[in-house]
Amino acid sequence: MKPAEWRIGEGHDTHRTICGRPLFLGGVEITDADFGLDGHSDADVLLHAIIDSLLGAAGLGDIGDWFPNTDDRWKGADSADLLRSVLRTVSEKGWRINNLDCTIHAERPKLTLWKPVIRQRIAVLLSIGADQVNVKAKSGEKVGPVGRLEAIMADSVVLLIRNGPDELSVSQQVSKS
Repeated sequence: MKPAEWRIGEGHDTHRTICGRPLFLGGVEITDADFGLDGHSDADVLLHAIIDSLLGAAGLGDIGDWFPNTDDRWKGADSADLLRSVLRTVSEKGWRINNLDCTIHAERPKLTLWKPVIRQRIAVLLSIGADQVNVKAKSGEKVGPVGRLEAIMADSVVLLIRNGPDELSVSQQVSKS
């Protein structure tokens, strides 16, 4: 049996805050926020970082290659749909997620109560267990663009495993059920 391959991918994204838009983080609308994020799509900074970490680990480029902000097809796009598309391709290449670790950098809103909801939503979007996802939140301590409420940033690290010959990819498992 061929030994499993392991790859680590890192992702980062930053979006400016803007009034008059809903705030989405990890596929969840943060309803107690009085601002959203500026972007071509729904500007879900966390899902964008996760997409980049998946693409990086699989050696498939970055989110800008896949969903350029110069292409009107992605204007207002739901980042969960973008993530599903990337996950499908990563899975078809024989990779599966071992675990994902994420950090959201936001001065506000406070995300303590939102972290479990975001964690569960990400797990559902990625078809993995919630115990394979970790979500952390850090404030900007009133320093820099995050601390001045000018931006929210997110980081993501993923560990992918290439399926051995006796294992099924996520997309194969889904199609068999």
